[in-house]
Amino acid sequence: MEIQVVSGDVTFVQCDALIVNLFEGVQEPGGATGAIDRALDGQIGALIRAGEIKGKVAETTVIHCHGRLPAERVIVAGLGRREDFSLEVTHKAAGAAARTATRKGCRRLASILHGAGAGMLDAGRAAQAVVEGVAIGVFDVGAYKTADREPSDVETLTLIESDASKARQARAGVKVGEITAEATNYARKLVNEPANELSPEGFAQEARRVAEEQGLECAVLGPKELEKQGFGGIMAVGKGSARPPQLITLRYSPRKRGPTLAFIGKGVMFDSGGISLKPSENMELMKGDMAGAAAVLAAIEALSKLKAKVNIMGVIPAVENLPSGSATRPGDVAKMYGGKTVEIVNTDAEGRLILADALAYAREQGATHMVDVATLTAAVVIALGRLTYGVLGNDEELVKRVKDAAAAAGEKAWELPLFPEYREQIKSPIADIKNTGGRPAGPITAALFLKEFVDGTPWVHLDIAGTYWNESDVSYMPKGPTGSAVRTLIELARWFGE
Repeated sequence: MEIQVVSGDVTFVQCDALIVNLFEGVQEPGGATGAIDRALDGQIGALIRAGEIKGKVAETTVIHCHGRLPAERVIVAGLGRREDFSLEVTHKAAGAAARTATRKGCRRLASILHGAGAGMLDAGRAAQAVVEGVAIGVFDVGAYKTADREPSDVETLTLIESDASKARQARAGVKVGEITAEATNYARKLVNEPANELSPEGFAQEARRVAEEQGLECAVLGPKELEKQGFGGIMAVGKGSARPPQLITLRYSPRKRGPTLAFIGKGVMFDSGGISLKPSENMELMKGDMAGAAAVLAAIEALSKLKAKVNIMGVIPAVENLPSGSATRPGDVAKMYGGKTVEIVNTDAEGRLILADALAYAREQGATHMVDVATLTAAVVIALGRLTYGVLGNDEELVKRVKDAAAAAGEKAWELPLFPEYREQIKSPIADIKNTGGRPAGPITAALFLKEFVDGTPWVHLDIAGTYWNESDVSYMPKGPTGSAVRTLIELARWFGE
């Protein structure tokens, strides 16, 4: 998609579809939408009075211009109530309008900067969000279809800003938005891959490709090295599969000194539950149990493209969790990296085992701050639903930075407590701890398990089990993988580099 920013009159732009906007409750459109309304002989206003345009979030209305404008169509995108406006509304409005346009066969789109006027967004931020919304909205989830694919290609996107100084800000925002949207869609592509196409070794090869293209350091430990060096958690999960586990480490190091921010991503390429077998219903979605790993790889690639001024380490344990004669059994004890012992009472609580090894390893390798991303617990879906991911951590400042980064990225995050009393649930009679405390407070006890392996290093855990996949079309994003947390990680790292 070719993107440009132009400074000029919105009524002179040639395109297949011109996207304008409207807040809910507005009876007489103003600004750029008002200028388009006048060029259309008041048709937008008439549709508002008729109740056909309400301005609700992500509502879209298509109006054919019939020669009254150089644009063939105008799409009015709803922004919802003015007092509820946020960056995420810009994503939704831009994405929903782009999806409507592509379904109509439009390939050349133009848009005003949603929120840069009455929404009080900085023009750069608004441009970034529009680009992200459009690119994420038209992502094709049907990569393996040979017929009946929904059209999704956008050839050109023109952003219009009448103020020349704001147009300069918008151009800077476009550059960032292109990279962050590309990263989000890359993570979605990886999550969408079937497990027969993307194995632990295949993911390691993908990481090597990214490292080579971006000039990153990349090291991969295979099963022999993992066994020899004592990665008991990773080996316990991976030994039931014929496809061997891998531990991938990436480094982006633009500075000789300063903090090293480590991203650790859960990479279970397929999760059957192991001996503690999952129900068959919806098990096909467990190809996405590596969404945390995908988010980490995509974010690090984007940060290298953005030339972020902070040292980043990525640690990705990649495994398959399958039942077999060699698989770990409930009741087995694993000796983890660093020496702690874990009683494995449920082999479907596998993600925390591989993350624990990876966290201990990242700390040993020099991480000063750590954020892990994982589709870790079904319980977080019960607690927070599918719109919000859970945030838990041992450092108030880092937790706040992560939540602020999520807000800046247009993602929803909510902190859950790590009260020490919950640790009673993961005490084991035969080992240092056990790998699950049962259903009550599941996201909290899982995070407390991980906390055992960070040894006081500032750390935050993101449980994206509820947000990594859309079960149906929602506003600007089709059913399927979402790329959850990618943009949050990017925002967080850019702040560390300031």
